[in-house]
Amino acid sequence: MNRRLPGTISQCQKLLLATHNRAPTAFSSRFLSTSRVNRERQECQVLVVGGGTGGCAMAAKLSSRLGSDKVVVLEPEDKHYYQPMFTLIGGGMKRLDQSHRQMGDVLPTKAKWVKEKALEFDPDNNTVSTSGGKTIKYDFLIIATGLQLNYGKIPGLVEALETPSSNVCSIYSPKYVDHVYECLRRTNKGNAIFTFPNCPIKCAGAPQKIAYISEHYFRKMGRRDNINIIYNTSLPVIFGVKHYAEALMKLIKRRNITLNVQRNLVEVRHKDNIAVFEDLAKPGVHYEETYSMLHVTPPMSTPDVVANCKKLVTPTGFVDVDQMTLQHNKYNNVFAIGDSASSPNSKTAAAAAAQSPVVFRNVMAVIEGKAPTDIYDGYSSCPIVTGYSSCILAEFDYNLTPVETFPLDQSKERYSMFFMKKELMPVLYWKLMMNGYWNGPALMRKMFSVLKFNKKQ
Repeated sequence: MNRRLPGTISQCQKLLLATHNRAPTAFSSRFLSTSRVNRERQECQVLVVGGGTGGCAMAAKLSSRLGSDKVVVLEPEDKHYYQPMFTLIGGGMKRLDQSHRQMGDVLPTKAKWVKEKALEFDPDNNTVSTSGGKTIKYDFLIIATGLQLNYGKIPGLVEALETPSSNVCSIYSPKYVDHVYECLRRTNKGNAIFTFPNCPIKCAGAPQKIAYISEHYFRKMGRRDNINIIYNTSLPVIFGVKHYAEALMKLIKRRNITLNVQRNLVEVRHKDNIAVFEDLAKPGVHYEETYSMLHVTPPMSTPDVVANCKKLVTPTGFVDVDQMTLQHNKYNNVFAIGDSASSPNSKTAAAAAAQSPVVFRNVMAVIEGKAPTDIYDGYSSCPIVTGYSSCILAEFDYNLTPVETFPLDQSKERYSMFFMKKELMPVLYWKLMMNGYWNGPALMRKMFSVLKFNKKQ
């Protein structure tokens, strides 16, 4: 290979210098334009858009199988957060700095990281445009963008969250999660209100987890008799799976928590400590509730860049995939994993873990010219932390049927489940899932099924 010594001028540079001081000819204009396109164009076999839970897992699995530089990950953030820890941070059980790693340390070394945002999808031409001016052409696309937090959709909420003296908080963003514990410590009386928005969200159990943790905190501090705990959810029930809903209804009755269903937060007036809710059963009817502490779960949606590509998404903005194979219903070379997929599962990290082997094997099948045959059953898990030493481990599928891993009744509060949630799951996440080794607890469930069978006998 010929090498040019430092300081020498290439033939290409001579041509550019020669044309610099005169009006461009047709040739010189075409040359410069072509050069610019070549600099900004990249190609890859598999493009993964999003470096969250599902994106990292898929990048690890695929780059391990396909080899170096075959997989590109498009992700603008410097940090990767283990978001299931945010609830524990809100209760003062973990610190924010324990919840994240540098993105470069999490992404697999065999994958190429493009630290830019996706600006536009063009599935007809197999390209994605980026914020850095690149056009990335792919053979196969995996959309793993997750959900965006739309705090601004509730009038007055952002101002309230960014006012230090305000007792309005939210565990869902690393920007605001530390303030939750501050609010707990300075709340001594009045109404502590917790909300669930009128839309699909990630980790649908988290809004009530922080309510249970807060109730336990106030009891430990001797303040509980002076504080009303109110859980306002837009849903018609406390939890979608009957087996766990029954246990949770007993819990809130025993702990004197007020439950209001079909009640959606529509405005915050933090200077007056007033939250405005709409009664979804009676559209147009509003209630003004005074609070001493207000925890808000924000409205969520797929990122605008995904929702705006109408060829890729359903009318509600989610990537239009087959719920079993997670392959796109129109574009055979497109798949989705995690929260941005239209599959009607509960959107959790556990769901992404269970989806990852399905997407991996189906992508590999399509690469090899075969039809995708692996099936995702809708498995999801929600460790519902109910205090500083207890947890209900909910596991279920598309049919909202319990799919429990352990040979015991998981609808009961247990310290063992709490310890697993607090201490073991973060290690499993960083060491196994981020490296493409964790596919959910299906194998463990098969092993424990022997004990369940013997117990029935």
